Amino acid sequence: MPFELICEIEPPTKPDLKHVRHQIGTMSKIAHSFLIPDNHIGRATVSSVAVAHEVEAMGGRGIACLNSRDRNLLGFRRDLLTAAAYGVDQFLFVYGDKPTSGNRTSDLTVRSMIEEAREFSPGMRLGAAASMRSLPKWKRAADFLFLQVGFSLEAQLRWRETHPVDVPVYAGVMVLASERHARMLAAGIPDIELPEDLIAKVAADRMAGVEAACEQVLALRDSGAFDGVHLIPVSRYRDVESRLATAL
Repeated sequence: MPFELICEIEPPTKPDLKHVRHQIGTMSKIAHSFLIPDNHIGRATVSSVAVAHEVEAMGGRGIACLNSRDRNLLGFRRDLLTAAAYGVDQFLFVYGDKPTSGNRTSDLTVRSMIEEAREFSPGMRLGAAASMRSLPKWKRAADFLFLQVGFSLEAQLRWRETHPVDVPVYAGVMVLASERHARMLAAGIPDIELPEDLIAKVAADRMAGVEAACEQVLALRDSGAFDGVHLIPVSRYRDVESRLATAL
């Protein structure tokens, strides 16, 4: 199977899909499919199902992320019905970051979402997120796994070697936009290995984060350990595309 590049789209916080369409149009030259976050970092955004439908309408493949934080069982069933009506059949189910407003619902878990979706439509392709820690047995029943963002190739390869699974696994790669961005990630993501020399390079050169992410994507491809990469270009998708277009 070919090494897949799954590009994460920055979803809109306003009812305007112009920026989304531009991201899709730019990254479709190198991306095999697109992941659309669901109210990422606790802010309200346009529905990931609706944006995944927009990806499909533009000729791409969309993966709608749905979190357990923001919905009860009835709301989740509504999302599945809406997705079926739109022809969206790929999902990544996650727990969800702490919301910036309102409360977290406790009606669903990622595990129960997978079980409910399987019952609703066995043909859907369902994924789960994996941390750099041990992999729960029930997550092995997912159709694919997204390994959390990491900045250490060695750590990602160690995890993959110690967690053999029979489903595709996509390693997380993120562009560091600034030193502040790097410090926030280091403080907010458990078990992340963020080298100080990389932070220093990003502080001195705004393109260093792009270069490091592109090099990591190519190293992961060449390792043969993963089926692909979940790439988060942040706001630097034009720069990422221009560097990977001739390398992939």
